[in-house]
Amino acid sequence: MNHKLLLVNGPNLNLLGTREPQIYGAKSLEEIVDEVREFCWPKGIEVLPFQSNHEGSLIDFIQQQGPGAAFGIVNAGALTHTSIALRDALKGVGLKFIEVHISNVHAREEFRHQSYLSEIAAGLIVGLGTGGYLLAARHWAQQLEA
Repeated sequence: MNHKLLLVNGPNLNLLGTREPQIYGAKSLEEIVDEVREFCWPKGIEVLPFQSNHEGSLIDFIQQQGPGAAFGIVNAGALTHTSIALRDALKGVGLKFIEVHISNVHAREEFRHQSYLSEIAAGLIVGLGTGGYLLAARHWAQQLEA
């Protein structure tokens, strides 16, 4: 594999498939990771998935793997709206990433409207369901071909 893609998921995303399926859909995180891997593998992109309910663990993973990664897909969950430390880690390692949200966070509670990550993200995919992960992977694959 020539290129590494970090697939970073924050708190509660381990519950995908069972947690509020009317908002987050019926696919599990494992199914999403499998779809992204299946798409990326033939294109020479190695997917490194990581999910944690702990901010420090996410930061450790980004600091350890970020410098060697070509790009990332980040769904920080609720940490999107609260974590300056996560933002600093992403910026500090210079990871180019797309911020993904399964639901349309702007049509939900007001506190979900603010993102500490959007300003440093290469792009945003919001409200397109779990397919947003695959759209982000397609974008990065197209960037490699350009």
